[in-house]
Amino acid sequence: MKFVSVVTGCFNEEENVAELYRQVAEVFAELPGYDWEMIFIDNASKDQTVAILREIARKDKRVKVIVNARNFGHVRSGYHALLQAKGEAIIAMASDLQDPPRLIGDFIAKWEQGYKVVMAVKKESEESRLMYGFRQLYYRILSRLSDVDLVEQYTGFGLYDRQVIEIIRALDDPYPYFRGLIADIGFEAAKVAFVQPRRQHGKTKSSFYVLFDMALLGMTSYSKVPLRLATMLGFASAGVSLLAALFYLVYKLVYWKSFSLGLAPIVVGIFFFSSVQLFFLGIVGEYVGSIHTHVRKMPLVVERERINFD
Repeated sequence: MKFVSVVTGCFNEEENVAELYRQVAEVFAELPGYDWEMIFIDNASKDQTVAILREIARKDKRVKVIVNARNFGHVRSGYHALLQAKGEAIIAMASDLQDPPRLIGDFIAKWEQGYKVVMAVKKESEESRLMYGFRQLYYRILSRLSDVDLVEQYTGFGLYDRQVIEIIRALDDPYPYFRGLIADIGFEAAKVAFVQPRRQHGKTKSSFYVLFDMALLGMTSYSKVPLRLATMLGFASAGVSLLAALFYLVYKLVYWKSFSLGLAPIVVGIFFFSSVQLFFLGIVGEYVGSIHTHVRKMPLVVERERINFD
């Protein structure tokens, strides 16, 4: 029997984890040719999530639980859990039931056809149209800026062959942009389209800061365009400033007595170029921060407890 791992991260998901486990177990009950495990990694939840996971793990030894010492964020936590999986194929999914477990059968079917990567791609979503539109815009901008071909509306939900996971492990990235890593590895991916359901229980953890962090992580990890844009804009603004200076000089010489420069152009120019400098200083700071994260070599997470691991 082939062994499949299902990996999911959670934080304050007491209303969802039991139902998620039940649905995953039902899917594998219809796939008798596969043995499986399910790994939950909890980011130090403040509710009853860990207690519920302990009870599930007590009844079913196929369920394994990692409890982090603190909230290390969904990027590091989920990545760490993937590296703990023992399956020949590893399925990554969210714990809020917006990644439907029923797609697991489709993933495995594509994997058996020889695909080492199977991506779940949202063709539409039951979430707010405004949020869906923002995500669509984000993916398109990032795809245009990126040095690799990123798949729009792919969030990381999918199946990955053991070979893919071992390649990722060898990269030893302390804060990876997972979607970019998968694209960068270059294996041909099968795509499974689905409609993302609306979250039924609990509150979303995808705050504006989380989405902004992911956007900057993707940009700094897989694009040098912002840095080159800063250079080009610097040359362009220098040229425009020189032309403006020459224009004002000639105009003043011709109309010496009647032309008054005034303070408005000076003030506007100072504020404009200061804001441009601050913007690109922030961009450079993001790249420097990314380098700093790699240099520190901190562990992905610190575990407080493990349940059902040998």
